[in-house]
Amino acid sequence: MDKHNHKHNHSKDFKDRFWVTLFLSIPVLILSPMIQNFFNYSFRFTFDKYVLFFLGSIIFFYGGVPFFKGAKNELGKKAPGMMTLIAFAISVSYIYSSLVTFINIGGHELFWELATLIVIMLLGHWIEMKSVAGASDAVDSLAKLMPDQAFLIEKDGNLREVPVSELKVGDKIKVRSGDRIAADGKIFSGQTSVNESLITGESMPVEKKEEDFVIGGSINGDGTIDVEVGTVGEDSYLSQVIKLVKEGKSSKTKTENLANKAAGWLFYIALFTGSATFITWIISGYPINFAVERMVAVFVIACPHALGLAIPLVIAVSSGISAKKGFLVKNRDNFENARNINGVVFDKTGTLTKGSFGVMDVITENDIEEKYLLSIAASLEVFSSHPIAKGIMKYVKEKEIEFKEAQNMKNISGKGVFGTIDNIEYFAVSPGYIKENNIEFPESKFNFLSEQGKTVIFIGQKESLLGMIALGDEIRKESFEAIKKLKNMEIRTIMLTGDNDKVAQWVASQLGLDEFHSQVLPEDKKDHIKELQNKGYKIAMTGDGINDAPALAVADLGIAIGAGTDVAVDTADVILVKNNPLDVPFIISFSDRIYKKMIQNLAWATGYNILALPLAAGVLYNQGIIISPAIGAILMSLSTIIAAINAKLLKSPE
Repeated sequence: MDKHNHKHNHSKDFKDRFWVTLFLSIPVLILSPMIQNFFNYSFRFTFDKYVLFFLGSIIFFYGGVPFFKGAKNELGKKAPGMMTLIAFAISVSYIYSSLVTFINIGGHELFWELATLIVIMLLGHWIEMKSVAGASDAVDSLAKLMPDQAFLIEKDGNLREVPVSELKVGDKIKVRSGDRIAADGKIFSGQTSVNESLITGESMPVEKKEEDFVIGGSINGDGTIDVEVGTVGEDSYLSQVIKLVKEGKSSKTKTENLANKAAGWLFYIALFTGSATFITWIISGYPINFAVERMVAVFVIACPHALGLAIPLVIAVSSGISAKKGFLVKNRDNFENARNINGVVFDKTGTLTKGSFGVMDVITENDIEEKYLLSIAASLEVFSSHPIAKGIMKYVKEKEIEFKEAQNMKNISGKGVFGTIDNIEYFAVSPGYIKENNIEFPESKFNFLSEQGKTVIFIGQKESLLGMIALGDEIRKESFEAIKKLKNMEIRTIMLTGDNDKVAQWVASQLGLDEFHSQVLPEDKKDHIKELQNKGYKIAMTGDGINDAPALAVADLGIAIGAGTDVAVDTADVILVKNNPLDVPFIISFSDRIYKKMIQNLAWATGYNILALPLAAGVLYNQGIIISPAIGAILMSLSTIIAAINAKLLKSPE
């Protein structure tokens, strides 16, 4: 049986035991004299206390099995923790209640406390195990929704239905309206809307057009699209998500381990305090039943109701928020420590920018209309596969500008393209061609655009200039808001890019970055990260994952932005499903909120125990203040409710 199935079965075991004990706990609560007195009702009959004992025994032996096994394992390692404390608490409650039932040593039986403790602990562990096994189940189920067949577009344009398993990178497939997309890839023809809700959590359909990336398993909307396959098999998005979820859920965070250590400390404190309490009251001349009651009160106060749920409840709530936001946590420990980040390093291309050429400026000459200039450019570039041509065509289509097909096309490598439109010769050329042929152009405007790192294309007619089109790697709109939020959080923002200094300087100035480094080789990025760390910075590295793996690995928090279909999955701590830099400040803020909730719950759970233990022991007995086992049990239940409410109050950052 593999690890995943083992965790699934473990989760089911906790679930089954939880429901059985919950069902049996209802009559236990109804029959308990303490509960009847508290709610001022009476439901008594002959031998009712033995029925209570019988039901309590089933709950103790059936529901307590996982905790006894866990305690045995912890004690075998000489490291008592949560399981040992739970096993100890339920054993004391059961033995004490049995003695009250059969020997009448005085006091009240605590079968209701025993039942509620076991039910709550089973629930807490079920939540925890469910977050481990359930997440993988959900993704596995998603993978099963992948279609079995795909429509392969053959070289002659005909369609052939083939098994998805036979698809190769570079194959072209047709996806009809309403079909599931058979593989990750880029749209090369058509436009549509895609339902990615099962994969990214995005509830609204996402508009997709040529050059946009689509994820295998998502549902195509109304349009028919042709897709070039980008990744298949184990390299596909879903396969890698399954892998990282299974890995990411298997390790406990420092806070979870802290809760377990707190339980271990509490076990020793309770054992020592309870024993000392019993001996002290006996030596003081009090009856044995009084001394036993004080000792049991100490042990009951030590019951880890709230402590057992402190972390699982927060994890459960935060996991739901993370899923809706659309990011996947691989390393929960580093994610939890994201609250300490004081410097964020961004890759430029594909992270802060879109990673593709886009039209950024259109400059016209001699009263030429911008629309006309773009129409001429599109007519000349329509059949070119050059990134600049694609950028112009994308912009023209977005603006819905009509254009004609140029005739007598001529392409001169490194110079530009020439063609005839309505019997007039036009050109779209490089700055080099303009200078070589001494064509007049506005040098100041050109120099201004060039200093921003933009690529300038000149559009002209015969030997006169009509205007210029400046293209560049467009900055994402979200990047501006992301940098602003990070600055408000007093986090230093740095950009590392392999691009030239002019481009880097322009992007940095537009975004208001604190620092940038240009012409940085991929293998040198990690050295820059280490240098910042040596200066005392806790660094989050954010990249598109293609060349950023070494830097992502050495950073205090590695964040892969994009579809997560490359080596980033192996090195990053957090994978962002959407290409949204705004998720970076969100993650840091959210990590801080999660940690605070965990610490609040731990502080409440352990603090309550430590403060209440002396009162249960009877240190203020002479002042008339004492906590009986029954009152201690009620207070412990209230502390659990407080911890649960506090976890539920966890909110997503704005």
